[in-house]
Order: sequence, then structure tokens, then C-alpha cells
Amino acid sequence: MKIGIIQQHNTADVAGNRARLIEKIRNLASEGAQLVVLQELHDSLYFCQVEDVNNFDLAKPIPGEATEAYSTVARECGIVLVTSLFERRAAGLYHNTAVVFDTDGNMAGRYRKMHIPDDPAYYEKFYFTPGDLGFEPIDTSLGRLGVLVCWDQWYPEAARLMALRGAELLIYPTAIGYESSDSEREQQRQREAWTTVQRGHAVANGLPVITVNRVGFEPDPSGQTKGIEFWGSSFVAGQQGELLYQAPVNEEVETIVDVDLVRGETVRRWWPFLRDRRIEAYDGLTKRYLD
Repeated sequence: MKIGIIQQHNTADVAGNRARLIEKIRNLASEGAQLVVLQELHDSLYFCQVEDVNNFDLAKPIPGEATEAYSTVARECGIVLVTSLFERRAAGLYHNTAVVFDTDGNMAGRYRKMHIPDDPAYYEKFYFTPGDLGFEPIDTSLGRLGVLVCWDQWYPEAARLMALRGAELLIYPTAIGYESSDSEREQQRQREAWTTVQRGHAVANGLPVITVNRVGFEPDPSGQTKGIEFWGSSFVAGQQGELLYQAPVNEEVETIVDVDLVRGETVRRWWPFLRDRRIEAYDGLTKRYLD
């Protein structure tokens, strides 16, 4: 499968961000991309650096004008498109939602982010209700996509449940970066941990992983922190965790990566982790903590 990824630096101009993305989607499709994956909350700045009720104005209903724009380009280009939107479900009820469009432009499905962080400069619990759709792959004409979002990528349980439900790829739209007051060594440790844990999901489940992060500096509107330098580094890993591609930390990227999905059958025969799971001994995983 030819997978297109778009790592972009965003501005406060929602229409401009979307227009640039759509142009890049068309470019990738013209070069042969079959599946295109966008970064988390790609239409706007990462607004979760502050708790501000006015930011709820960025949320859009699904379906709505945002989904119509991406549906149209998916249909025009004949691609499967993975988007990441701020969903207005009802007044006072909002989700961080990935929406997948099939090659005919129809909505193949959606995933609402399940794990919601609440850390300095990542105040997502203020904005997003945790997802209620579970860890269900989305069926498309290209296969079953295990779409998760950003903070979900730290949880092996999420990746495993997608694999157990037949996902053929794990996909993570992402928005993560450095806090500038951290030392350079600490920043590198964080970025390497982020890459390593996801490559581990690829290995443990015998599935390729596609992670698309945003890039560039976005200031903290409150001035309480020095803003976030999103670390880019979008990557594609194969079924044994091997890096098939990794983007730079500080540049926009639009590129296509070839992923051999058939190879997953061979890898799982070599390493039959699903066969050897001791499911009768895992009850403790449903507990918050084992005292």
C-alpha cells in the first residue's frame, strides 16, 4: 500500500490550513498515494495549551462543513483519507475525533479519542469528553484501519484491542512536542520514548504503524509557558518495528511510503504472539492498580 503522510506547521488561519492540506492531499494522490493520513486537530492551532471557553467555537458537527470538504477531496482523488477533527456533538459535549473517508467520499467510520491527557500546555480534559465508540477498527476499501489518536499511542492495551479486532494497520494522528524549558537531553529522551513505544506496538501485534505529528512552534496564548515546539518526526514502522521512514524534527513533509501488508502474515507465523497469550491470567488488566 502506498501511504501518504502530511506533517504540517499550522497557523490561526483555519481556512488557510485546510486549503494547504487539500492541495497536499491532491499532490500525494497524483503521485500514487492510496491512503493519506493527516495530523491531530489539523485544521487549527493546538488550542489545548490554554483553558478558554471561546475555543469551543472551533468545534464542528459531524457531518458538517469540515467533513464535506474532506469527503470531496477523498472522492475526487479516489483515496482513503484519515482526518482528525474537533467534534461538536451537542452544546457542551465535544470530542477529539478521527474521521475516515473511503475512496467514494463516504464516511467509512469515526474514532473518538479514548485517552485524554491533562498536563501543562495539554489541557485536553477541559475540551474533550472521552470516546464512547471503543477500540473498533474502521473498514475501508483498502482494509481494516486501527485508528487511534495521540495520547492513545502510549497504551499497549489500545493497540492490542485493535489488533484483536482484526486491524491491518495502526494509525496515530498526533500533536506532541517539547516544552522549551526542558533540557535538550530530556527533550531527546521524550522523543525517543515516543518513537520506541509505538514501534513496540508494531512488534507486539505484527502490524505496521503510521504516526503523523504536527511540526513547528506554537506560542502559549496565556504566556504561562514558553509554548510548544512540535517535534515532527512522523514515521512509518513495519511489522517488526523497523523504521520505513522518519520525517525531520523541524520541517514540513508530504511524502509517500510503501508498506507491504502481505508481509504481516509471514511475521505473525514467525512470532505468533497472539497464539501464546495467556488470556486466562490477565484479569488484573481490568483493575486500576493491584495492591
